Amino acid sequence: MAALLDLKSSVLRQVQRSQSLRSRWEPPPTPGSPLKHSSDPLPRRISEESVEFFDRVNAILQKQENMLRAARAECEGGACTAPPPQEHVDQAFIPDRIRRTELDLLYEEAVYTVVNRVGVPSPEHVRSEEDLFAYLLKVFDMGEEEHDIVLQKVQASKRASFSLRVSVMKAKNLMAKDANGYSDPYCMLGILLGQSPREPEEKKERKFSFRKRKEKLEKRSSTKEVLPARCIQVTEVKPETLNPVWEEHFVFEIDDVHNDLLHLDIWDHDDDVSVAEACKKFNEVSGLRGMGRYFKQIAKSVRSNGSASSGSEENADDFLGCINVPLNECPIVGHDTWFKLEPRSSTSKVQGECHLILKLFTSQRDTAFSKTDSNVSIHKKLLSRIVEYEHAHVKREPYNWNGQVCPPACTVLTHHAAQTDLSPLQQAVIRWQCYSGHHRSQRVCYALLLRLLRTIDAEWDPSAVRGELERQLSDSFRLYTEHCLGLMKNMRQVFPCTSAAAIARYELMLRGVGYMQHMPAFQTVCPLRHDLHLDITTAVKKGTVEWYESLIAQFKPEDGTPEEQLKKLVRVVDAVCADVQRAQNVYSKLFDSTVKEDFFSISYRQLEKQVADDVNVAMERVCGTLEQESSRLTQAMGETIFELFMSLKILTGFREFLPLKDAKLLALTGSHNWFKSSIHKWLQIVHERSCDRIRNAVETDKFERVQQAKHSASAVEVVACFGQVREMWLQLAWPDSAGAFIFVTRLTDNFCSEAVCYSEMITRRIERNQLGQDHKSFTVQLCVGLNDTEHARVFLGHLPRDLDWHGVERAMEESCGAEGKEQVYKALHGQLVNMDLDLQREAKRLIALLTDKMLPELRRYIQHISLSPDSINNDDAVSPLMKYLQDTMVILTENLVKENLTRVLQGLWELLLRMILDAIAENAGVQVEFYNRFQYTVETLLQFFNVKGEGLSLEDMKGGDYKVLDEELRMNKCSSCELIEQYYLEKISQQKTLKHTRYGRISLKCYYDPPEQRLTVEILHAADIIALDANGLSDPFVIVELCPHHLFPTAKSQRTQVKLKTLHPVFDELFHFHVSPEQYRHRYACLTFTVMDYDWLSTNDFAGEAVAPLSDFCWPGRPSASAAGKSVQPVILHLSRSKPSEKPIMRMLDARVGDKEAQEFVRRLKEIEKSMEEE
Repeated sequence: MAALLDLKSSVLRQVQRSQSLRSRWEPPPTPGSPLKHSSDPLPRRISEESVEFFDRVNAILQKQENMLRAARAECEGGACTAPPPQEHVDQAFIPDRIRRTELDLLYEEAVYTVVNRVGVPSPEHVRSEEDLFAYLLKVFDMGEEEHDIVLQKVQASKRASFSLRVSVMKAKNLMAKDANGYSDPYCMLGILLGQSPREPEEKKERKFSFRKRKEKLEKRSSTKEVLPARCIQVTEVKPETLNPVWEEHFVFEIDDVHNDLLHLDIWDHDDDVSVAEACKKFNEVSGLRGMGRYFKQIAKSVRSNGSASSGSEENADDFLGCINVPLNECPIVGHDTWFKLEPRSSTSKVQGECHLILKLFTSQRDTAFSKTDSNVSIHKKLLSRIVEYEHAHVKREPYNWNGQVCPPACTVLTHHAAQTDLSPLQQAVIRWQCYSGHHRSQRVCYALLLRLLRTIDAEWDPSAVRGELERQLSDSFRLYTEHCLGLMKNMRQVFPCTSAAAIARYELMLRGVGYMQHMPAFQTVCPLRHDLHLDITTAVKKGTVEWYESLIAQFKPEDGTPEEQLKKLVRVVDAVCADVQRAQNVYSKLFDSTVKEDFFSISYRQLEKQVADDVNVAMERVCGTLEQESSRLTQAMGETIFELFMSLKILTGFREFLPLKDAKLLALTGSHNWFKSSIHKWLQIVHERSCDRIRNAVETDKFERVQQAKHSASAVEVVACFGQVREMWLQLAWPDSAGAFIFVTRLTDNFCSEAVCYSEMITRRIERNQLGQDHKSFTVQLCVGLNDTEHARVFLGHLPRDLDWHGVERAMEESCGAEGKEQVYKALHGQLVNMDLDLQREAKRLIALLTDKMLPELRRYIQHISLSPDSINNDDAVSPLMKYLQDTMVILTENLVKENLTRVLQGLWELLLRMILDAIAENAGVQVEFYNRFQYTVETLLQFFNVKGEGLSLEDMKGGDYKVLDEELRMNKCSSCELIEQYYLEKISQQKTLKHTRYGRISLKCYYDPPEQRLTVEILHAADIIALDANGLSDPFVIVELCPHHLFPTAKSQRTQVKLKTLHPVFDELFHFHVSPEQYRHRYACLTFTVMDYDWLSTNDFAGEAVAPLSDFCWPGRPSASAAGKSVQPVILHLSRSKPSEKPIMRMLDARVGDKEAQEFVRRLKEIEKSMEEE
C-alpha cells in the first residue's frame, strides 16, 4: 500500500507537470530555466560546451564496444614474434650448482663411458671417440692436460664387466609337432663363447645346437667342445600352443662382449624327463667338475632328432628352430624385436618368430663416482650438466627450447644409460627431474615437460620406483607444481594476452599440470596432493586479489577531491572490466580445456566483490554530500558518476557467463540503488545541455533542406540529441522496471518540453525572418520549419517503444496492481498527448503565417470571381485563383513532407471556404448566377485539393464549413417559395425533437375526411403556458393556420376564444379546413399552432408555437384519415419560442427586397420576434 501511495503522489506530480507543455513556456522565464525564450544568440562558449558534453557522453556509451574492440586488437596484436615476459623465478626452487670436485668425478664417469662403449650406434650417434672427448671438454670446461690425466686414469683402470639381460617374451606361428596339431614349446638359451679369428672358416659357419646325438658328443676331445655354452637357461614349457607367451627374464655374464654370441633353441617337449629339467639342475652347480657330471645326465637323456623322426625312440623332444644373435651386433639401447627362427641344418624344417628383448649393461664399473653414488644419481648429474650447457648455447628463442641436445651429448647419455642399466622408466624420471628442475631457473618449452610427463606415464610401473627415486620424483612433482601455481598467481604479468607466445606457453603449462594431476605416478608418489584443484583455485583467487590490490595502489582512489576519487575509481573498474574480458575471452578457455577449472567464475566473483565494496563506500560518501540542500551536482561530477555507473553495468553484464547458481549471489546485485538520487540529478544536467544544444541548433540554422531530406540541419541536430539521450537511457538499462518509472516519466517530460520549445523557437525565427522576403523564399523556409517540427514529432512518437513503456506498466501492475498500471499509463501518455497538441498548435501558427502571407492575393482572386460579370464563363473567372494555387502547390509539394502537406492544404481549404462564405454574405440577395459561379468555384477547389485521391480526402473536406457553404449556396439559388418551404421543413424537423420545453404544450385532435377533403382540427386544451402578464398569468388563445400560404392561398387563419387569467386553458373548439390531396402530399405542408397572450391595450404577446405536418393526418392509411378518425388519441405538441432572425433562410429572404412574398413572410416573423423582444 505504501508503494502505491508513493506511486500515486509521484504520478500526480508528473501529470500536473505535463497538463500542458505550453503553460510551462507562457510565463516569463526564470533565471534558472534551462530553456528561456530569448532572442539573443546562444553564447558560443555554451554551445561548444554542450557539443563537448555530448561527445563525452557518447564516448562513455561506446566504452563497452571500445573495450571489445580493444580486446580483439589485443589478441590480434599478440601474434607478434616478441618474446613473452620473463617468468617469475623463486630462488628456493633453484637447485644448488655442482662443486668442482664433484664435476671432475663426473667428467671421469663420462670419459669412462666413452672408453667402454659397446653396441651398434644409431645413425644419429657419434662414432668418433675424439669428437665425443672434444664435446665433453666444452661441457665440463676441461683443459687438454686435465683431460689427458683423466683419460690415462680411465685407461689404466679395470675395464667394465658386461652382462646381457635377455627377456624371452613370446613366439608365434611355430610348427605343430604333436598329433593334436599343436606343440608344447620351451626355450633353451645360453652364451656361446667367442671364437678366435684364426679358427677355420668352416668351424665358424657350423650350426650349433644344445642337443646332439650321443655318439657325436662322445667324440669331443675337450671340455670346451663338450660344453659349448657357459651357462644354459631354460624357459617353462607352454603346452598345446603354437603361439606361446613366456615373458621370462635371464641375465648372462659376458666374457667377450665383442665376440660372444647368444644362442636360443625352441623345442617341443615330448618325454617326461627332458633336457629342460636337466638344465635347470645343471645351472644349480658351479665349477667344471659339477658341470661335467650333470652334462652326462643331459647327454644320457638326449634323443637325436633323426632317430625320433624315424620312430626308433618314442619320447624324443622335437626341434622347432633356433636363433643366433652376435653381441657385437646389438644396438646400444639393445634389441626389442622379432627374430625369425632358423633351421639347424639344411634338412630341418622350421617356421615362426620369437620376440626377444636384449640389453647389454655393465655389471662392474671402475670409477670413483660409481663407488660412492648410485647409477641413477650419476646419470641425473651428467644429464643436468649437459642440459645446462646445451640450453646456454641456444641462440634463437631459448625460452622455447624443446630439450633437444646435439649428437655427441645424445651419444654419451645413451651409452651411460645403457651401461648403468637404467630402465626406460628410470631414464624418463631422470629426464623429468633434470628438465623440470632446470626450467625453474631457465625456462624451457612446456611442450617438452608435457612430453616427459607422458613418457613417465607410458613407462609407469609402481613396483620399479621405490626408495630414493620415489622420494626424488615426489619432490620434483611438488616443486614443479608449486612453481606452476606461483606462475598462475602472477599470470597477468607472466602470461599477458598481448603476447601470443606467452599464451601458448600458458596453455601448455596448464595442460601439463592438468595431465600431471591425473597421472598414476603423481597419485602414487604424491598421495597427499589429490586436492590440486583446490590449490589451483586458491592460486587464482590469491593472484586476483593481489592484482586488484596493485590496481588500488596504482590509482589510489582514496586520494584527492570527491570528483578525483570517483575518476580514479572509474579507472579501477575499467581495468577490472578489461581483465574480466580477457578472462572470458582467453584465460577461461585455457583453464577449462586443460585443468577443467572455471577460471572466469573464480576471478569474476573475487573482483566483483572487491569492486562492490569500494564503490559502495565511495557512493555513500558522494550521496551524503549531495543530499545536503546547499550541494548541487556539478556537470563534471555528474559525468563521472554516470561513467562509473556505466562501468559497473559493463562489469555486471559479465554475470551472464556465470553458472546460474553463481549469478544470483553477487555483491553488485542491487548496486543501481546506490546511484538513484545521483541519476535524477544527472538527467537534469542532460536536459540542460540538451536545451543549450537545441537552441544553438535553431540559432545557427539557415532553414535550408539537408541533402535529399526536407528538413533542415537543426532537425538533424535535435533528433541526434534526442537519439543520444535515448541511447544513454537504453545503455543505462535500469534493472528495476518499477523503479524506472520515475526516470522514464522524467525523460518523457524532458523530451516533450524540448520538442515543444524547439517548435516555438522555429516559429519565432521564421516570424522574424519573414520581413523582406519574397513569397516563394518565405514559403520554402516555412515549409522547412514545419518539416523540422514534424521530424522531431515523429521521433518522439516512438518513445513508448524506445523507453519500454509497456515494460514499466507491467512492472507497476505487478507491484501496485491495476491502479498502478493505470496511473503510469495516464502520466506517460498524457505527456505525449499534450506534447502532440502543442506541436499541432505551433504547426497551425506556422500555417497561419503562410496563409496570412497569401491572404491579400487570395482575397483579390475571390473578389475577382465575385465581381466578374455574367458574360464571363466560370473557367475564366476562377482561373486566376487556380493558377495562383497551382503555383503555390508546386512549392508546397516539393518542400513539405506528406503530413505537413496535408495540414497546409487543410488550412488553405478552410481559409478559402471562409473567404467564399464572407463573399456570399457581402453579396446577399444577388442573382442566382452569382451563387452558381461560386458553386462552380467550390467544386473546382474540391477537385484541386483532392488531387485525384492523393491529397485531402473528400470526406474530410466535406465537413464543417463546407457543409455551411454548400447549404448557403444551395439555398441562395432557391426561389422565395422554396426557401419558405425549406423553413417549414426545418420547423417540422425541429418539432419532432422537442421534449418537455418550458413553454408548455398543447393537446389536439386532427382527422381528415377524404371524400369531403376536409381537415378537422379539434383544439382540446393547453398546459403550462408561460406567464406573460403582470399577475403571473396569461390570457391565451390559439391561432391555427395552414402553411405555407402560397400552397394554401385560399385558406384563412382561425383562432380560438381567449381564456382569461390561466396557464392551463381548456378550449374544446373545432376548426375545419379544405385540404386537397395535391396539397397534403407535400412534405412541407403543415398546420401551425401559435399561442398568443391577449392584451387589449397593446399588441398581443407571442407565447409559443408548434407545427404538425399534414402527412401525419391526411395520408391514406392513417387512422386519422378514416371514418373512425374522431376516436383517435389526442396529439400533444410541445411549444417553442425561437427567434426567426437566427435562421439563415430569414436572412436570405430579408435580402430579397423586391420579392413581395419574401418580404411579407419576413414581416410576419419579425412581428413575432418584436413581441418577444418587448417581453
